[in-house]
Amino acid sequence: MPPGTDRNINQAGLDLVKEFEGLHKRCPDGRVEAYIDPVGIPTIGWGHTGGVRIGDIITVEQAEKLLRQDLESSESTVSNLVKVSLTDNQFSALVSFVFNIGPTAFRRSTLLRKLNQGDDPGAANEFLRWNKGGGRVLLGLSKRREAERKLFLS
Repeated sequence: MPPGTDRNINQAGLDLVKEFEGLHKRCPDGRVEAYIDPVGIPTIGWGHTGGVRIGDIITVEQAEKLLRQDLESSESTVSNLVKVSLTDNQFSALVSFVFNIGPTAFRRSTLLRKLNQGDDPGAANEFLRWNKGGGRVLLGLSKRREAERKLFLS
């Protein structure tokens, strides 16, 4: 699709986000409790961090709604910053990436620069560099980046 088009993450991208964010701290009644993520940030549902406090509890339906709302910002970031046409899988891989690293890091990234220069293979390889949290390589981030790269290239 052309750049700047209003679009949403596809099912493959949503599944990727859910797989790697995980729905942690499930209560016996099926609800979800806030937890501290690997770099020390209070989180609930599938990676939601805004206004979260330890002790917060939500339903799975609320977690789904928060994820969809959180992804809207990442979708908008990708739509606004990418100046080349993207396939649905490329767009969705980038939304997952932005959801995880944030819009500022994406805006400054070599990945975005290479992508906007038309270097898809170079941009794809840049995913793999973003595998650190708190200054150390995290296995989960390494796996996520490989999955995002694979989706981007498919």
